[in-house]
Amino acid sequence: MARAYCRREVLPFAAMIGAECVNVGLNILFKAATLRGMSYNIFSAYSFAISTIVLIPFLFIFPSTAVLPSFKLPLVYRICLLVFAGSFGKILGYKGIEYSSPTLSSAISNLVPVFTFILAIIFRMEKVAIRSSSTQAKIIGTTVSISGAFVVVLYKGPTVFTSVSSVSLQWPLGSSQSQWLIGGLLLVAEFLLFSIFYIVLAQVMKIYPAEFTVVFLYNLFATILCVPVCLIAEPNFSSWILRPSIAIAAVIYSGFIGAFINVVHTWGLHLKGPVYVAIFRPLSIAIAAAMSALFLGEALYLGSVIGAVIISTGFYAVIWGKAKEEAMVDDDQQHPLLQKL
Repeated sequence: MARAYCRREVLPFAAMIGAECVNVGLNILFKAATLRGMSYNIFSAYSFAISTIVLIPFLFIFPSTAVLPSFKLPLVYRICLLVFAGSFGKILGYKGIEYSSPTLSSAISNLVPVFTFILAIIFRMEKVAIRSSSTQAKIIGTTVSISGAFVVVLYKGPTVFTSVSSVSLQWPLGSSQSQWLIGGLLLVAEFLLFSIFYIVLAQVMKIYPAEFTVVFLYNLFATILCVPVCLIAEPNFSSWILRPSIAIAAVIYSGFIGAFINVVHTWGLHLKGPVYVAIFRPLSIAIAAAMSALFLGEALYLGSVIGAVIISTGFYAVIWGKAKEEAMVDDDQQHPLLQKL
């Protein structure tokens, strides 16, 4: 019983937090690479290609035990939509970070739970019974988490922790007001596409429940799609040569961590649903504030601490709602006769 609870509740929770941590680290590393001349087109192409290569051994190490259907048209066009939303969302996101900063990316990511929850309701993937306490908890928890994310962004407050070597990512050098605005709009488009990505991925996993295979196909076709597009955008072949620097470290890190994040999100989505995966997005703001303070020397402000507490409260509400909803489903399955009385 305890092992089943750990696998169903504790492990997904820890995996999602870990994925957000490494994703914030990836954004910060990418920004550092772009400040040294790395193109977001080249970065995206290499990232998808390395992730594809990294996933090949896992197809043989962790083969699917489920009976998989053949590739028919409904599955194929869903995978194509998955590749389009994921690849172009990633490219738009990297361009948005190049124009702005990882902190703004983490701030705008709080829109993902809203987009995903609305899309999940439209596609009838989430149960909405307003009088149900589990539904109320999910709605209130989502709202509270998003409110906490805005507190981190809008309320600075006094300094809680200060480092002598403070490096600010809030307003990077060379970013004008117009560039900051364009970067924000690109990031909004990215997270809208990723919300669509989560919804389509949930549908794909219902048809073809093999996490590693689906993620491998996504990265493979994304590489095939992105490489020609990026070659047209970056025709200078000398810029594609990676030299020992932070750029090559960022590309390798992105390839390995990108594959890890995709597998974790696909597994979590298959296990818990798209809204559960999306609700962890606002946590990246608190993680970005903490990582910037610890590793980049940025000051940690009271607003970040208060926002993190509010976000955590919203998480508890959403997770409680999901757990109660699943408990009710389990009771219905264990006592089907009671439902007929």
